[in-house]
Amino acid sequence: MKMQESEINEAFRAEVREWMAQHLTGKFAPLKHASGLGAEGYDAELAKEWEQELAKGGWTGLGWEPRYGGRNAPLAQQVIFHEEYVRCGGPGRIGHIGETLLAPTLMAFGTPEQKQRFLPGILAGTDYWAQGYSEPGAGSDLAGIRTKAHRDAATGEWVINGQKVWTSWAHESEWVFVLARTDETGASTAGPRHAGMVLLLVPIKQAGVEVRPIRQITGTSEFNEVFFDGARTEGALHLGPVGDGWKVAMYLLGCERGASTLGQQAHFRYELDLIIDLAKRNGAARDPLIRQRLAKADMGLQTLRAHALRSSDESTPLRVASVSKYAWSNWHRDLGELAMDVLGEQGELVLKEPALAALQQLWLVSRADTIYAGTNEIQLNLMAERALGMPR
Repeated sequence: MKMQESEINEAFRAEVREWMAQHLTGKFAPLKHASGLGAEGYDAELAKEWEQELAKGGWTGLGWEPRYGGRNAPLAQQVIFHEEYVRCGGPGRIGHIGETLLAPTLMAFGTPEQKQRFLPGILAGTDYWAQGYSEPGAGSDLAGIRTKAHRDAATGEWVINGQKVWTSWAHESEWVFVLARTDETGASTAGPRHAGMVLLLVPIKQAGVEVRPIRQITGTSEFNEVFFDGARTEGALHLGPVGDGWKVAMYLLGCERGASTLGQQAHFRYELDLIIDLAKRNGAARDPLIRQRLAKADMGLQTLRAHALRSSDESTPLRVASVSKYAWSNWHRDLGELAMDVLGEQGELVLKEPALAALQQLWLVSRADTIYAGTNEIQLNLMAERALGMPR
C-alpha cells in the first residue's frame, strides 16, 4: 500500500530525530543549543567538524537538485528538518552563508566551471564563506558602496581596494563574495546608482586582505572589518555579467527567505520556551501583564511561521515577502526585553546557569536585530517603494 504524504513526512521527521540523537553527542555535545559564532562557548573548529558530520549524513543541500549533490527534498521536508534540528539542540550553522545564500546564487548565475569548483566544498562542509556587502557609510544604503575592483591588464586578475564592515564570520571563512564598483559597465540593467557593479568571489587568506574582528557587547566577536588593499582574485571569478552585480547581489539577498527561516523561528521557539519555563519557576507568570506579553509573543511567533511558509514559494509576490525582516526583527527585540523582565533583578547579575545566561545573551544580541541587514526605517522605505510602488 502506498504511503500517504503525511506518513512519509512523519517518517522523515523520525529519521531526523533519530540521526540527531545518535550524532549530536560525544565530542559534539558541547555544541548542543549553541546559537552560533559570537555565542559564549561556541567552538568554531568543532562547529566545522559538525558541518562535515551533517554532510556525511546527507543533511546539507537538502533542497538542491541531485545534479549538484542534493536530495531535492520537497519544501515540507526542508521545513521539518530545520524545525527538528533546532528542537534536538542543533547548533547555529557556520556553513549557512555558503549553503543558503551563495550556493543558490551560484546555481542561478554561475558558470559550469564555478559550480563545479565551489558547490562540492559547500555541500561537504569544508569551505566557508563570508558576505562582503556593507561598508562604512554604505550599510542599509548598500548602493553607496565605494569598494572598487579593476582588472590587471597583465594578468587578467581582479584587483580589489576598499573596506567592508559587519562582515559575519570572515575570521572563520576561506572565501568572501564582494560587491564592488568597476569601471566596466557591461550589460547592466540597473539604474545609475546601481550600475557598474560586480560580485566577486575572493579568497580571504592572502596578503591583500586584512580581517579585524569586532568585539561586541557580549564580549565575543561574530562580525569583522575587512580591508582590501590590492587583494586579488581570478578574472573568471565574477558572478553574472560584469556591471550587473547589483542584480546578482539582490538575488542573493532574496535567498534569505525560504525554508531556512523556519529554522530561525524554531530557535525563537526554543528561546520563548525558556522564558515561559522561567516565568513559571520564579513566579513571574503570576503577573497578568507578563502572562499577556507571553501570550502575545506566542501568537506573534505563530504568525511569523505562517508568513514564512507562505513566502517560501519563489513565486510569492515581493509585497508579501518584503515584510519578513521587519516583522521578525521587531518581534525578537521585544522577546529580548521580555526575557529581561521575566529575569527581574537576576538579570542585573552575571549568571552562570546556562539557561539564564542564554536569556541575557538573547537580550544583548536582539538589540541589533532592527539595525543590521537594513534598519527599520530602511525596511519601511523598501516596502513602500519596491513592494507597494510608492514614490521615493
